[in-house]
Amino acid sequence: GVLHMYRALLTISLRGRWVTISLVVVLFGSALASFALVKDGFFPASTRAQFVIDYALPQGTDIERTSRNVVEIGAWIREQDGVTGTNAVVGGGHLRFMLTYSAESGNPAYGQVLVDVEDYTQIAALMPRIVDHVETTYPDSCAKVWKFALGPGGASLIEARFSGPDPVILRQLAQQAKAVFANEGALGIQDDWGEMAKVLRPRVNERNARRSGLSQADISKAIATHFEGSVIGVFREGDDLHPIVFRPVSGERDRIETIREVHVFSSLSGRYVPISQVVDGFDLVLENARLRRLDRTLAVTAQADPSPGVNAGELFERIRPGVEAIELPAGYSLEWRGQYGGSQDANEGLAATLPYAFGAMVLVVVVLFNAIRQPVIVYLTVPLALIGVVYGLILTGTPLEFVAILAVLSLTGMLIKNAIVLIDETDSQIAESKPRMDAVIDAAISRARPVSLGMLTTVLGVTPLIWDPFFKSLAVVIICGLGFATVLTLIVVPVLYAVFFRIGANEGRGTETRPVEPDDEPPPQSPQTNPETVA
Repeated sequence: GVLHMYRALLTISLRGRWVTISLVVVLFGSALASFALVKDGFFPASTRAQFVIDYALPQGTDIERTSRNVVEIGAWIREQDGVTGTNAVVGGGHLRFMLTYSAESGNPAYGQVLVDVEDYTQIAALMPRIVDHVETTYPDSCAKVWKFALGPGGASLIEARFSGPDPVILRQLAQQAKAVFANEGALGIQDDWGEMAKVLRPRVNERNARRSGLSQADISKAIATHFEGSVIGVFREGDDLHPIVFRPVSGERDRIETIREVHVFSSLSGRYVPISQVVDGFDLVLENARLRRLDRTLAVTAQADPSPGVNAGELFERIRPGVEAIELPAGYSLEWRGQYGGSQDANEGLAATLPYAFGAMVLVVVVLFNAIRQPVIVYLTVPLALIGVVYGLILTGTPLEFVAILAVLSLTGMLIKNAIVLIDETDSQIAESKPRMDAVIDAAISRARPVSLGMLTTVLGVTPLIWDPFFKSLAVVIICGLGFATVLTLIVVPVLYAVFFRIGANEGRGTETRPVEPDDEPPPQSPQTNPETVA
């Protein structure tokens, strides 16, 4: 049956051991060469039947206009097929309703719409239609449509963060990076500083202001009170508290030219001073509406997303050379964030602890065998898992996500266990004075069934996870990696054992005899094998 076929294959492999080792090395080399074909990934998209629309108008836009636009967008979306409802918020993001969601900070020019659909598979077709509608209907706005991720998400998949002291230079660097994004066909191109806002800045006459007992803060407060009002009390209505705001009527505060009619109260003289006496004029300038800092250093992040059907890793590899070619002045730095940066952080966290784990595993195997050659054989079989892993991911089109990396690490323990089982049984049979080549073959035959069935139960156990979006990459890695590596282990471990212990192909039955102990009875001899009888 199968064991007889395995015995014949193993015998051929042991006789041509160097050919066998060469074939395995070629397979391993081809897997390493094909690793570039594996798609990059971090965490998969969620199957939640909901997606998000981030809507932004130019900085400084009145919140009333933002609210009107967001209400209109929500009404249009609810008319689309498959949409069951929307939930909108203006001036900031929703309250944090799930672990992987991070709300946008307060901004009157920003609104967000949560869209519920009948089935998550309908989202892919809705997203480009919504973007086209928003860009056509509201040409001065910027809309980003995105799905939730089964992990850290909400931000753009591709992000280049520039840090430095001067906001002007940082904006120039971000613009250059966004130009590279646009050349490569990325979508949703923006930065986390947003557009600069138009500001009417008064030119204060310091001499006249001091004579009137006014400071720049007094003038700024008077202007803010004129257009926005000031809270002078609180009105209680049942359990609700409503602020009482003192401000001019809408006809006066909605016209910018009335700024010249503002009066500033002077606590020194106890009277109101016309603003025209302390302000020579007003300048319309552009200012940064919001600046972000990282470790107290100014930092701006250029952001983009791939177009539908384009892998984020492939787009990043096209974008990366152009962005990294941007000349950075002294004192400025570039750091990749987004999917690539998050993946690097996660991998660095694993790499920091892996040496201790592998060191402990090596120590355990060395103590188990109390030798060196057996542990070397064990750990030479571990890389065999990469052959099945790489080709499995390529054939299924599955990206190498974070959970897949964890699965690769778990394969190490499984393969070490299989190799230990084979080597320990071989050592036991040789210790019983069985001919060494027979011991290698018989040990492999005797342990082929438990090793194969152990692999099969593991594979069957993770097979249902193939249809789970979060664990699909883990299932593919274990099924392909463990399945292929187990077959190779049953061949390679005996071959390496024969090589390391210099077991010749002729050390089979009849080449070595079991020594007869004094208490053993001599074996009976048949007449056909008795020399005297033959004579």
